[in-house]
Amino acid sequence: MSVTAHAHVEDHSDDHGHHHKETFVTKYIFSEDHKMISKQYLVTGLIMGFIGIAMSILFRMQLAWPGEAFPLFEAVLGKWAPGGVMDADVYLALVTIHGTIMVFFVLTAGLSGTFSNLLIPLQIGARDMASGFMNMVSYWLFFLASVIIVISLFVESGPAAAGWTVYPPLSALPMAQPGSGLGMTLWLVAMAIFIASSLLGSLNYIVTVINLRTKGMSMTRLPLTIWALFVTAIIGVISFPVLFAAALLLIMDRSFGTSFFLSDIFIQGEVLHYQGGSPVLYEHLFWFLGHPEVYIVILPAMGIVSEIMAVNARKPIFGYRAMIASILAIAFLSTIVWGHHMFISGMNPFLGSVFTFTTLLIAIPSAVKAFNWITTLWKGNLQLNPAMLFSIGMVSTFISGGLTGIILGDSTLDINVHDTYFVVAHFHLVMGISAIYGFFAGVYHWFPKMYGRMMNKNLGYVHFWITAICSYGVFFPMHFVGMAGVPRRYYENTAFPMFDDLADVQILMTVFAIIAALVQLVFCYNFIKSMFYGKKAEQNPWQATSLEWTTPVEHIHGNWPGAIPEVHRWAYDYSKTHENGEYIIPGQDYVPQTIPLQKDEEELQH
Repeated sequence: MSVTAHAHVEDHSDDHGHHHKETFVTKYIFSEDHKMISKQYLVTGLIMGFIGIAMSILFRMQLAWPGEAFPLFEAVLGKWAPGGVMDADVYLALVTIHGTIMVFFVLTAGLSGTFSNLLIPLQIGARDMASGFMNMVSYWLFFLASVIIVISLFVESGPAAAGWTVYPPLSALPMAQPGSGLGMTLWLVAMAIFIASSLLGSLNYIVTVINLRTKGMSMTRLPLTIWALFVTAIIGVISFPVLFAAALLLIMDRSFGTSFFLSDIFIQGEVLHYQGGSPVLYEHLFWFLGHPEVYIVILPAMGIVSEIMAVNARKPIFGYRAMIASILAIAFLSTIVWGHHMFISGMNPFLGSVFTFTTLLIAIPSAVKAFNWITTLWKGNLQLNPAMLFSIGMVSTFISGGLTGIILGDSTLDINVHDTYFVVAHFHLVMGISAIYGFFAGVYHWFPKMYGRMMNKNLGYVHFWITAICSYGVFFPMHFVGMAGVPRRYYENTAFPMFDDLADVQILMTVFAIIAALVQLVFCYNFIKSMFYGKKAEQNPWQATSLEWTTPVEHIHGNWPGAIPEVHRWAYDYSKTHENGEYIIPGQDYVPQTIPLQKDEEELQH
């Protein structure tokens, strides 16, 4: 693979002209250039994100004003909202597809797909990915899966409705409820295709990082973004096949009469012929991916935030090797904690205590990262641009959301808040909002690299502050709603008089959610307008040290016009001075990775 890739590299280094007279189709649609593929992932992820957000607004309106008639419901949901009142069946379907889209299609593919494709070749000094063709196939499988999941919204019996975890028997019995029919089958097909896409992409990222680093780019000189994306790909390769197996066995149960996940099922007093299976087996298979999935989502955001903080604090990242060690520790521990999602499933208490121990252990590498980010900011010369604000916001939500994980990770405490809104609040803050912040930070920071133009800073500030206030406005009160015992996924809570006092809190959270959704249109406007009319970007607008800023602003297939630059130092030489207090490069508070370690100032000035 490395020999082929090396030949591919040399091939591009000589000539960018005649063998790349690309048509519109080969340049913008079936492109094998990692920079174009990253844009395809980004735009597809954003579109899916808006679909996911729109669904959340619909079901939040139902929670805030249960049973109310909204013309919007009838316009959007059609027969599922007769007279503008949302049907109970479609409520769970909206929750299911919202969760699926946000976790897999936005946070996994949108975040990892965009930034792995953009940054891995540019930051390690490679002409492209190890396999451009495999990269292209990976994106188009993701696109196909996205189309199928959207199509499932329009089937006669309704989209999949078993929660985003699609537990049996709702997902295994086509006759269980309207959302268990064709919509559920399409969900499983979409996920199988999505997993194939994810595996192809991950294998490509791993091979590229191992084989195609430029001369001098040792593993300990890699930016933390690359470490995070590299380890994320490894976790994906280990855990995604397990979910693929679960989806395959579910399809067998649904269509071929097997009984992997079904046993002792009664429908209207009639005993079905299934026996011997166990829905708990499905839980094990799902959560063996489901928990590493949390880190597949958050690790790229952590890497992005580490890079942006060092650049905008004008300081070396604090504890570089400790950061790498914590990424590796998180990756390992993430694969042995899945049982904490199953404390209420009849698990042996001793086994529960083992999962509690490993779950609480994961707080240590997470805390290392949080303290190192704070120490990087400490006494830094902070440049508070939108990318930096979203990075700091990510540290805030990661800490505040992560603290509640200690409660949920403890088997005795979890019993009290299991399946309540407390769980929803926890994972939305620690995973959802934190990862979205990392995503936005990355877009603001690398937009000049992707499109050669700058995004509007003032609109970025508006976007950040309203998003930050509204995110806490939605999910902070949700902890208290959960502690009061309000169960999640219920269509309405009017049947429980003890929850009547919380109705106003539901309205408050919904108002914040609507404002948060609307302000994303500001980002959308800024993104699209800047793409065409933004201020032209310089080659290195943030004065960063890493290799991607040594490539020309205009894109060429192969990244560097001549030879690939050689690396001589790590990626975080900011504000580095001589003993006399002068910068190593006079008048410049950063030293690019391409500058040799020992050169006198005259040579550097020259």
